[in-house]
Amino acid sequence: MARLIITRPAAEATLWVQTLRAQGWPAQALPLIDIGEPASAEARAALQAWRADWSQVDALLFVSGAAVSHFFADGLVARPLGPVGTRFWAPGPGTARQLAQALAALGIAPERIDSPPPDAAQFDSEHLWPVVASQVVAGSRILIVRGSSADASAPPADGSLPGHGRDWLIRQCEAAGARVEACVAYERRPPVFDEADLALVAQGAMAGSAWLFSSSEALGALRVAQPLARWTEAVALVTHPRIAQAARDAGFGRVIESRPSLSDVLRALESGCTAP
Repeated sequence: MARLIITRPAAEATLWVQTLRAQGWPAQALPLIDIGEPASAEARAALQAWRADWSQVDALLFVSGAAVSHFFADGLVARPLGPVGTRFWAPGPGTARQLAQALAALGIAPERIDSPPPDAAQFDSEHLWPVVASQVVAGSRILIVRGSSADASAPPADGSLPGHGRDWLIRQCEAAGARVEACVAYERRPPVFDEADLALVAQGAMAGSAWLFSSSEALGALRVAQPLARWTEAVALVTHPRIAQAARDAGFGRVIESRPSLSDVLRALESGCTAP
C-alpha cells in the first residue's frame, strides 16, 4: 500500500492519521466534509434553546461525535438542578466516549449512556434500538441531536425531521408512541481543495491507494469534486454496509467492510491490506 487516505472531518482525521502511522500505515488526511456551526439563525436559536431545556426530554440521541462536541461546545449546556432522569443514546463507542466526557463536566454519571454492546455486529441505529427500546413508551419525548448539510434545504426550527436523521430508529420510537424532535448542532459542508489536496486525489486513484470512508456523504463529496475520476485501481475501506454499496456504485475496484471503531479498522487493514 502506497497511501491510506483518511476522509473523516479534520478534527478526527488528525488523531486517526497519528494512530495509523504509529502502526506502520501510510495514512494521510483528506477531510471530505467540513464541520461548522449551523448557518441558519433559526437553527442556532433552536440549538441554544435545547441546550437550556435538554432535561425536559426522556432521551437524547447523539448521532455522531460531532453532534456531541457541538452540542456541548463552550460550556453552554445547562447544568442539571436535581437528579437526572434523561438517558443519553450513542450509536457507537467513539460517540459514547465523547458523551461520557461531556456529561462528566455536568456531573452526570456515564451510567446514563446507552449504546450497542462492544460485540455488536455493527455500531448504528439498528443495533442501538434493542438496547433502548424498553425506555420508549407512549408519551416519551426523544431529541435527535444531529447535523445538516449545507447543500440541503435548512431544517425547520420547529424540530421536524426532513431528509436527514436516523429514520429507521425514529420510526420505531414513533410507533411506540413517542414524540421525536430534532436539534441541528452542526452543519456539514463540502471541502474546498487546494493544489496539494487535488494532487492527493489524483494519486488516490492509482494502484496501491486505499480510502477510508466513514460516511456516504464524504464519498458523495469526492464524486462531485472529481466526477471524471476512475477508482477501479483503488481500495475503499468502509465502516457500514450502506457506505460499501455507495463505494461499489462509485466504481472502487475493491471494497472492504469494517465496524467504525479505530481498533476494528486496524484489524480490517491487517487482514485485508498489506502495509508498505
